[in-house]
Amino acid sequence: MSENAVLIADTRDRVGKGTSRALRREGRTPAVIYGDKKDPISISLETKEIMKAVMRDAFLSTVYTVQVGSTKHNVLPRDMQLDPLKDTPTHVDFLRVSAKSQIAVMVVVAFINEEECLGLKRGGVLNVVRHEVELMVPAGNIPDSIEIDLLQYDIGDSVHISEVKLPEGCEPTITDRDFTIVTVASPTVEAEPEAVEEGVETEDGEDTATEETADADGDDKSED
Repeated sequence: MSENAVLIADTRDRVGKGTSRALRREGRTPAVIYGDKKDPISISLETKEIMKAVMRDAFLSTVYTVQVGSTKHNVLPRDMQLDPLKDTPTHVDFLRVSAKSQIAVMVVVAFINEEECLGLKRGGVLNVVRHEVELMVPAGNIPDSIEIDLLQYDIGDSVHISEVKLPEGCEPTITDRDFTIVTVASPTVEAEPEAVEEGVETEDGEDTATEETADADGDDKSED
């Protein structure tokens, strides 16, 4: 497994809501390490260190080394609960992994040659159906992204997962259909609103509606 970022943690002797609240007041986040047919370990980490890791992209798709005392655990964050007001982590679940582990992660889709895309040059619109794709990948070789080259796609074309070259050892978790990732849609043409004419000018440049009104007034006066 390649070199991982290290997160330093302490063990928690006590668990429960009261203990967790006390840890958060001290600037620490409760967490648990589980999986790989081993007993779970209750730990806590500095909240600011977790926030630094979160600010770097793809926290939930990155393997970390959590060091608890002298023991190191290779883990993948699987769930993170957030404070609804402060938007800071309140609890993190870490899954133990090895280099040979196959894990499901969300991988970002990166589009290349977008400016040179045939369909976009002709006025088409890029309609991204999936910005991320869930893949089964080796824990020791999680791809940062998968690339789709848009160069030759025209208006009306779609890109399905079967057309995408995936990194070695990776495959989509959805296998029962060839799902769409992106399409090049036709441009939307909005109909121009029709101008409403209040009156039609005569050859003399006078408004016919005005003339009709004047005639009506004249008739009224003649009746008087």
